Amino acid sequence: MSKPQVISKVVENDMCIGCGVCTYACPSDALSMGWSKDGFLIPELTGDCDADSSCIKVCPFNPTPFEEVKDETALAEIFLAKNTQTQDKLGKVIGIYTGYSREFRDKSSSGGMATYIFDELLDRGVVEHIFSVRSSDASPNHYEYQVSSNKTELRNSSKTRYYPVTLATVLPELKKLDGRVAIVGIACFVKAIRLAQYNEPELKQKIPFIAGIICGGVKSKFFTEYLASKVGADHKNIKSPSYRIKDATSTANDYSFGCIDVVSKDYKQIKMRAVGDMWGTGLFKANACDYCDDVVTELADISLGDAWHEPYRNDGRGTSVIITRSPLAETIMQEGIKNLSLSVEPITPDVMRASQEGSFNHRHEGLYVRVKEAKNNGIPIPEKRYGKKLVTPDIFFLQKLRRRSRKESLEVWKNSKTANEFNSKMEKTLSSLKLATNVTRYKRGAIRLLKKILMRKR
Repeated sequence: MSKPQVISKVVENDMCIGCGVCTYACPSDALSMGWSKDGFLIPELTGDCDADSSCIKVCPFNPTPFEEVKDETALAEIFLAKNTQTQDKLGKVIGIYTGYSREFRDKSSSGGMATYIFDELLDRGVVEHIFSVRSSDASPNHYEYQVSSNKTELRNSSKTRYYPVTLATVLPELKKLDGRVAIVGIACFVKAIRLAQYNEPELKQKIPFIAGIICGGVKSKFFTEYLASKVGADHKNIKSPSYRIKDATSTANDYSFGCIDVVSKDYKQIKMRAVGDMWGTGLFKANACDYCDDVVTELADISLGDAWHEPYRNDGRGTSVIITRSPLAETIMQEGIKNLSLSVEPITPDVMRASQEGSFNHRHEGLYVRVKEAKNNGIPIPEKRYGKKLVTPDIFFLQKLRRRSRKESLEVWKNSKTANEFNSKMEKTLSSLKLATNVTRYKRGAIRLLKKILMRKR
């Protein structure tokens, strides 16, 4: 039996992100999604493969893509407006904003902009269905991509989910549903959809709008298991995990994790600041995320994320950053401002870049270290747009420690019974990483201060 290229070239090199678009593209239905040993969703061979390479053509981590779709910049030229201005690190841009939806802010993880945009798409008749992530009572998984065909269904998908999901649960519906579909996804999922549209042009009409969520990395299901243990629950007996419970009286990053303990029927909750840094450390993160250089979902019609910059980071009610990349997205924004549905203001590209500074530092500057590592280990990866410049020793060491922390966390959790046991086993690695992180932050801060002093002298 032939082995699908997406398995031999991507999955077996731990470069799969679990988008599941390969299962849709496979003409022989030879692939289906299953759980990996590290708690991620990956394609598995469950039928007879005809080896026609359709699966690898839609993979966002295909190591040998065609030249015309070799990276996000090339794909943007195909799918986004030709006369759109290109901004460094941000891709093609029409407008950049920060703010929130007056109606949906309180019900969302940040500014409620995704729900607002999808409401508008339904009201305007642009689409009849939305593919988004919703809670799943019928599935053993807590969340999955589902079809929303009205606003009531859409309301159940308006918060951040840090649990592995796959488009494989909804893509088969494309050929069954009457009407057009909008999709929301993180950068790698959006790239996979664009590749599918490139290879199957009729999907451009079927999927006329894509909303991109700015992502800090895909987490293993081990992340949820760990957090369940932190609140004193058995992860096998929880439901409705919520990862971004706001505190309107505090800051934007002072949010909580909570879940229902099925055994005690109690709702258990913990502040994430009490848990520790789950993002800068790379804990429970997919390996493929470390080889993605698209920080702001450059291929979406609209990109949405959290406003991690002053003064909005101090507002616990949540605020969004928004980048419009298509005329329709810009029209929706402008009309929302005019009719007062939105409370937003334009921001400069520099402010937008500053709002995601940590991610840019890691995924662009630090990419040099990870690309070098992949090449040394004989792991094929697609040509990257960033990470070509040498890094200083402190950044090299920091990146190596993050890589160790990411990989180690997955192995350690499999052999830990509780979060406390995991923390004890990870203490040495995380302490070293914290020290290296503080050194690099101090250096960056000193450089910024020196630049300000020099500017004043001019």
